[in-house]
Amino acid sequence: MTALLLQIGLWASGWFSWWIERTTLHRRAVDPAAVTSLSVIGYVGRLLLWAAIALLVLDNLSVQVTTLVAGLGIGGIAVALAVQNILKDLFASLSIVLDRPFEVGDAIVVGDVDGVVECVGLKTTRIRSVRGEPVIVPNGDLLASRIRNYKRMDERRVVFLLSVPFQTPAAQAAEIPGLLRDVVEAQPLARFDRAHLREFGEWALRYEVVYFVRTADYMAYMDAQQAINLEILRRFADAGISFAVLTRDVHVRPDAGAWSSPPAPGIETSAAQPPP
Repeated sequence: MTALLLQIGLWASGWFSWWIERTTLHRRAVDPAAVTSLSVIGYVGRLLLWAAIALLVLDNLSVQVTTLVAGLGIGGIAVALAVQNILKDLFASLSIVLDRPFEVGDAIVVGDVDGVVECVGLKTTRIRSVRGEPVIVPNGDLLASRIRNYKRMDERRVVFLLSVPFQTPAAQAAEIPGLLRDVVEAQPLARFDRAHLREFGEWALRYEVVYFVRTADYMAYMDAQQAINLEILRRFADAGISFAVLTRDVHVRPDAGAWSSPPAPGIETSAAQPPP
């Protein structure tokens, strides 16, 4: 009888493993998150199967299974206290599978880690950093952190600044927001939000432009931003508008040594851009 039970366990375990592998290959291209779910299901399923087979074998050998189960329950509490960190990561992996805050292939930022999720295991998650190295993060620490999932963005908000000299005529300065609007709206993936003369800076007139890219693809965002920058250069050149250049004048007096004046009008360009 014992041999029969073991043989049934081997058959059931083999069939279960075959079903997991077959389903994983079928679902990998359709639902990447299913790969993680199936791996966890496979592990838990085989564990429960062999636990049941072990109890049946012991019962067949006239072992008091009820007493054994009670004893294992008390011992299990002690073991749980000893391996609580491992159990924390294990339950965190189940939470990731059920709640799906991210999936394999998602670009996420967790703390100082920025990369693409490659694998979600029972204890750790492997993230391929944007610099190329794999970063292994315990699942418990992962869920305890704030996760930014950039793949699930519908749009990417972009803010950038540019500066022109104070000597720019008022009429020409008033035309710049409309010019910037035309440049942004010419991009098929860009949705213009606003362009304003934001402030009188310390050394230049500063404009702020805000637009949205209708995709989460970082390369598409960079292509759009590059096209906008190049078109601004062309349109400013055609309109005779110059960018501000930050300069500093130094005056030397024979009787007082050297001193420097406040910065003269010049240029500064900056872009406040979200991470990939």
